[in-house]
Amino acid sequence: MASAGSSLFPVNFSSIVCSGTKSFPGSSSNNSIPISVPVSFSTHRLSVSTTEDQSSKAKTKISDKRNLKNSVEEEESAHTTSFSREEGFWSHAELKEVDQIKERRTSVKDYFEQAKDLIRSDCGPPRWFSPLECGSRLNDSPLLLFLPGIDGVGLGLVKHHEKLGKIFDIWCLHIPVEDRTSFVDLVKLVERTIRPEHDRSPNRPIYLIGENIGACLALSVAALNPDIDLVLILANPATSFSKSQLQFLTPLLEVMPESLQLSLPYMFSLVTGDPLNMIKASFEKGLPLQMIGELTRGVNEMSSYLPVLADILPRDTLLWKLQMLRSASAFANSRLHAVKAETLILCSGKDLLLPSKEEGERLYQILPNSRIRNFEESGHFILMEDETDVVTIIKGSIFYRRSKNHDYVSDFIPPTPYEFRKMVESNQWINVAASPVMFSTLDDGKIVRSLAGIPSEGPVVFVGYHMLLGLELAPFVSQLLIERNILVRGIAHPMMFMKVAKGSLPEYPHFESMRIMGAVPVSAMNFYKLFSSKSHVLLYPGGMREALHRKGEEYKLFWPEQSEFVRMAARFGAKIVPFGVVGEDDIGELFFDYEDQMKIPYLRAQIEELTNQVTKLRNDATGEVANQPVHLPGILPKIPGRFYYYFGKPIETEGRKKELKDREKSHELYLHVKSEVERCIGYLKEKREKDPYRNLLPRLVYQATHGFTTEVPTFEI
Repeated sequence: MASAGSSLFPVNFSSIVCSGTKSFPGSSSNNSIPISVPVSFSTHRLSVSTTEDQSSKAKTKISDKRNLKNSVEEEESAHTTSFSREEGFWSHAELKEVDQIKERRTSVKDYFEQAKDLIRSDCGPPRWFSPLECGSRLNDSPLLLFLPGIDGVGLGLVKHHEKLGKIFDIWCLHIPVEDRTSFVDLVKLVERTIRPEHDRSPNRPIYLIGENIGACLALSVAALNPDIDLVLILANPATSFSKSQLQFLTPLLEVMPESLQLSLPYMFSLVTGDPLNMIKASFEKGLPLQMIGELTRGVNEMSSYLPVLADILPRDTLLWKLQMLRSASAFANSRLHAVKAETLILCSGKDLLLPSKEEGERLYQILPNSRIRNFEESGHFILMEDETDVVTIIKGSIFYRRSKNHDYVSDFIPPTPYEFRKMVESNQWINVAASPVMFSTLDDGKIVRSLAGIPSEGPVVFVGYHMLLGLELAPFVSQLLIERNILVRGIAHPMMFMKVAKGSLPEYPHFESMRIMGAVPVSAMNFYKLFSSKSHVLLYPGGMREALHRKGEEYKLFWPEQSEFVRMAARFGAKIVPFGVVGEDDIGELFFDYEDQMKIPYLRAQIEELTNQVTKLRNDATGEVANQPVHLPGILPKIPGRFYYYFGKPIETEGRKKELKDREKSHELYLHVKSEVERCIGYLKEKREKDPYRNLLPRLVYQATHGFTTEVPTFEI
């Protein structure tokens, strides 16, 4: 994160009586496809949507108030923009517990249980339902329509209902087993659903999540309705049907006896995954043998759901769906040129049904407003897999918005404990190798080994030195949230958010992590909004020039001459916390820098191409700070030393708004902040020489004798 740079590191229908028909939600009364209306049923997880007229969407929701099993689940059910907790902060143990609870909450088994109830008395045409797991949601939540895959049940998001329901108004399309509605009519059904929703809220996007056939449906609707603000999320789209082995299954099914269901074991393995691979992955994750045993029993237990698959996709239905796949693929492919909607493509590397990885790349090249996420180890039913979290993917890809344009402040959804834990674990190597030590300054000037000197109430702006590759970011952001319950919002280079020329600049996983944690692109408006919301903001005036510095430039500040942030801070009375951090020279040695790379013609051309693609900042700046070429320096790792952070005494700007409007006065304060950052760096460089645990070996010996969770001592303050 940097102001001018970037870190380079991611229904239970037990009895349904079909009596009469009504239009589906949001449809017009003319030429509408009818929707079955249940007269009596008991509901545990789903509710059915009906429409009384075009102007008002009536929703029949049968609530089932279930006792929440734990306080963590209660906490996650309410959305807030703060992380306040009576206990103070999340412990690492609590984060692991949250994750395990989440994994137990829903599974493939839930899909089969709910599907069994849903199709038990299935009849009538396609209809919409809203899962009751989707509880209270944010104000102005956009509508999300789930368009099912080949199964047609509409439960493909069952593992994500609770999290999605907090930020979307979710409706799922259910296509009964015996229904034979054509693909074109399904397109019309969705069109007549989204049109009145768009007319009612023209400034709010409508999300379409579709898998295989559903992805073709989403693309077709988007192509035919370019005036509607649609956001598409496509999971292994079936636009590649003509290149898949599925096309050869149709003639086989036509001659196969109805009693012979050869496809069921194959499809079951696609849904559940290879049991041996699941157990192997469990060993690699270090799960206890007891949990692995439970996993094995669970896989065996799910084999009892083969009859449910037979009920969902009997031979005639499967044959119909394969024929629909062919027509859906052709229909969507012929209209791809007309798709202008914002699109996120999710494609699996081990899809045995469709060549999804290759198809994802093809669509990515064709669709002008698209992004792609590859899941190399995933199979066809990617939305059912444990490692897939749709909400996290949406947030990390910056695909959540509640108006025409994405607002990085008002549309921000704070990270869940699960997401935060994943970020911490992905950067655990830094904590293990560098054993970060953090100091802060209390109001009386006393230096303490903790973050107690950080102001709890915002607005606050942290201003400091950007180490090589932004190595200091993850420990700082995570420790501030764990110890002080403060979420810091980083001001980052737009490169972390922009879509550059396809195939040129890869998506770094760390970019995604920082976006989930609340980073925003540098702009005066975003700065204003963050201060207005009393946020804690992280700013690196040296930006990319510091994070990608040359050999011999470690701990040198490359700040612009202008006092960029001081007057904005004074306008809101924000506290300025200068800080320094050292340790990059104890982790690695820069041996192949920008100057070296520019001597090689191929690398020079690549650097120039990438630099020209990213947004240019500070066009009016001169000197070194204006020189921010995009490149990746070569670093030789060392036996790890230690990271040290020192946060100086907060500098007050409250009541100085009028005074700091004067450019000279604001520049004086700017130079003072810069000198404080340099002082913090100098203090740490001097003090670390007296740290007996600066090197890795003494730290390992200490932890081996005192416990590996014990805090390792450092120099005397």
